Amino acid sequence: MRIFAANFYSGSGAYMAALQFDLQHTDINTKARAGKITTDHGEILTPIFMPVGTVGSVKAVTQQQLFDDVNAQIILGNTYHLYLRPGLDILEAAGGLHKFNGWSRPILTDSGGYQVFSLANNRKLAEEGALFQSHIDGSKHLFTPEKVMDIQRTIGGDIIMAFDECPPYPSDYKYAKDSMELTHRWLDRCFTQFNSTPDKYGYTQNLFPIVQGSTYKDLRTASAEFVASKNATGNAIGGLSVGEPMEVMYEFTELCCDILPKEKPRYLMGVGTPWNILEGIALGVDMFDCVMPTRNGRNAMLFTSNGIINIDNKKWEKDFSPIDDGIPCEVSNFYSKAYLRHLMKAKEYLGYTIASVHNLAFYLWLVTEARKQIITGTFPGWKNEMMVKLQQRL
Repeated sequence: MRIFAANFYSGSGAYMAALQFDLQHTDINTKARAGKITTDHGEILTPIFMPVGTVGSVKAVTQQQLFDDVNAQIILGNTYHLYLRPGLDILEAAGGLHKFNGWSRPILTDSGGYQVFSLANNRKLAEEGALFQSHIDGSKHLFTPEKVMDIQRTIGGDIIMAFDECPPYPSDYKYAKDSMELTHRWLDRCFTQFNSTPDKYGYTQNLFPIVQGSTYKDLRTASAEFVASKNATGNAIGGLSVGEPMEVMYEFTELCCDILPKEKPRYLMGVGTPWNILEGIALGVDMFDCVMPTRNGRNAMLFTSNGIINIDNKKWEKDFSPIDDGIPCEVSNFYSKAYLRHLMKAKEYLGYTIASVHNLAFYLWLVTEARKQIITGTFPGWKNEMMVKLQQRL
């Protein structure tokens, strides 16, 4: 049985090094990069996909499976949800999220900024911050940039995100500009609070700012330049994949990547499909996250190395071949399509687990393979072939 408890700071000085990024290779025909992020909880080889563990767990997947089957190198936690439940007192008493959930590799925590977007009917926005109404019991909570920094310190992420507003798509120019400027003022407050408070639990925590500006070139440019000027250990691109056409998402991803410093990791938030990820890699993105692998898996959609499968379809009823023998995952190689279809039809929980583990393993295989292709100089041709293959319906 693998031991998952993290080895925390013992006073020897082995920890407390800020996040490092080693840019190891850049493709000569695209802007794709292969690198290595080093944190106090381990290394992350980029490009990387980060499974989303909203409430301290990746839905339907155990930490052992994340290690052994998925090979996840970093997972996410959600500030808004963890703040409400189990609450900061429990997380602090446990020694932070790593010890609470037994995950010894890096964790990234979002800031709650996406909830400013997604819970628009249950929040009020002001200069001070965002007033939320809890989806659990209706209680009201004020998130300020300062409070969000303190919350994320207590949750214990290795990478913590700045508090921002994610404007909806479409947004008119005035709204997008006002929103971006509010995000920038909040960012200054985040850095002030972050720099005046110590790391918790004996390891280094790193603050990533977020580029906003909706789909206006001048705003995106201004925001990317503002974020780059902060000289943070890494930078994020937010406010995309919120309903805009894919071509627009790619256009503004590339614009931001061209401005953000090449010696720092770039994180495209909330993206996305396998083909979105491959395109993002080609544009210079290093880090991705999305709920799609697990959410779609629970709803019978499988992403495979040969294309998309709706496992509910009757055509898989007597297909006893492996779910996907093209990726190195025991779950994907062992269970048959017919068996998984049976479990999904019967609404057995095991089906949700198998589908979620498979989809996550596929995503991690995809970014790992992209990294290999970047290093060997074969990325463009491989990417073009995969873009067609991955989108076909089987």
